[in-house]
Amino acid sequence: MPLFYFRICNGDYSGTSGEGFDLADKEAAWAEMTRVCGDLVGGIARKLKQQSEWRMELLDESQRTVFRIRVLAETLDRPAASEIAQPHGIDIGVKTSASIDPSNP
Repeated sequence: MPLFYFRICNGDYSGTSGEGFDLADKEAAWAEMTRVCGDLVGGIARKLKQQSEWRMELLDESQRTVFRIRVLAETLDRPAASEIAQPHGIDIGVKTSASIDPSNP
């Protein structure tokens, strides 16, 4: 049976279970992960701060992430970091009014 590990990430904290869990396959691992997460999520939600994230990950034997469940607390009257980031220019051949040079029709 393959070994799986749980990792919990909350703010600056990240911890991985010391002992692996013998589970039949990825489907059994997903079922166990959702069961455990379901048991924890009420307490997590009550303590979650605005603009924060809690994650539970399931890792395989080589410590690679197989599944991830995220609980995200966003304040919607403030832009998220992803909305503030400046887009990188990618030329896909479409001209907009901002990209047309008036001196070169």
